[in-house]
Amino acid sequence: MSGTIVVSNRGPLSFRAGTDGELVRVPAGGGLASSLHRLLAGTGTTWASVTMGEADREAAARGLLTEEGLDLVPVVVDDATYRQAYDVVANTTLWYVHHHLFDLPHRPRLDRYWRTAWDGYRAYNRAVADAVAARAGEGDTVLVQDYHFSLLGRMLAEARPDLSTVHFLHTPFAEPAMLAVLPDDVAAELLDGMAGYGACGFHCHKWEAGFLGCYAAAGRAAPPTFVAPLGPDADVLVAEAASPACAAAGESLRAEVGGRRTIVRTDRMEPSKNIVRGMLAFEELLVTHPEWRGEVVHVAFAYPSRQGLAEYLAYGADVAHTAERINHAYASPETGWTPILLSVEDDRARSLAALASSDVLLVNPVRDGLNLVAKEGPLLNRADGVLVLSREAGAWEELALGGDGALGVNPFDVSATAEALHVALTMDAAARRRRAGALRSAVQARTSADWWADQLAAAGSR
Repeated sequence: MSGTIVVSNRGPLSFRAGTDGELVRVPAGGGLASSLHRLLAGTGTTWASVTMGEADREAAARGLLTEEGLDLVPVVVDDATYRQAYDVVANTTLWYVHHHLFDLPHRPRLDRYWRTAWDGYRAYNRAVADAVAARAGEGDTVLVQDYHFSLLGRMLAEARPDLSTVHFLHTPFAEPAMLAVLPDDVAAELLDGMAGYGACGFHCHKWEAGFLGCYAAAGRAAPPTFVAPLGPDADVLVAEAASPACAAAGESLRAEVGGRRTIVRTDRMEPSKNIVRGMLAFEELLVTHPEWRGEVVHVAFAYPSRQGLAEYLAYGADVAHTAERINHAYASPETGWTPILLSVEDDRARSLAALASSDVLLVNPVRDGLNLVAKEGPLLNRADGVLVLSREAGAWEELALGGDGALGVNPFDVSATAEALHVALTMDAAARRRRAGALRSAVQARTSADWWADQLAAAGSR
């Protein structure tokens, strides 16, 4: 992939300080960085990413941020700028805008302190622009990933108009009324920054339409757009799920739920994932269909995310309290039934084992750019499990299948979600098998390589 530069906030590895003070390499975990690493390994692609702390900066200074088969470009920013860009703007402003999460009577408060953080976000984008402009060859392709880099397109267009640039957004894009929550000049700067890209990509047409609607509302021309949903790394995922670690985790989980049927979810502990309403829907299922008491367990895996942010810590506490309250109200010590099995550990083997054995997979985000779990579940499941899926997940566009795939739900409607869970649990074996097969085929129709090829094609057509 000579002539291609990838830009992401997180790179394929980072460093932490060991107990002896030495720097310790930490490979990319799950998520976007690990998917990109599998795609790009050994290609010689240039990959620019941002240092994430003092250990990364020291590693960069010592020339340790290297990976065989890749040309890594560490972009050094100081801690204060990184926190402003990543914590304040990207994750508690833009993430909330694009996912429609703000409690508007109270948040956001876009005051002078927030303006300072926006300056930091701009400086963060400028640092990456300078690094890419300095490293890129004549006419190179630059593929930029996600909402951290909303301003980078215009900066690159001005510094290096010879480059072919593509931005891919892994979140939804805000509807015009929600983007209007941002200060007028900030929204205008964001739209101008995105318009600097040669093309902008999305996981589904709904998010593309929101993006285009924001430009129409602002009375300005939008950049070219395309839709390219990401597929799972099927071979890697299936091999991982067949590992001894996953087999052992599966046996342990079966023992823990006592052989009962399971409604499974596996998410980051994050407000947009809508975990609390999922638990409330399960509670309503137990009330409206009491025959399921003692017969089904809601297995909820919610691994920690962005633990430095107060909003995320508060949401985690709400999830834990909801699970405890429901278990206290309905558990049966006599039969050993605990309604909700909540785990907040990042245990990938256990999560994959749960997906493989679930009777129902609940994926009910408020809004989600794609939700790869909604694809991974049907790919791995061996029990003809039923997928209950929010219509606000980007994956809904691919997995609805005209009513023959996932069962769709309004993520805000607790009662309707409870009823969908009942329908899923009572569905006859033939219907379950038919839906599971259709979903598996739909998931297998696209790979991560297809998604990557679509970005390269968008760059070539600019």
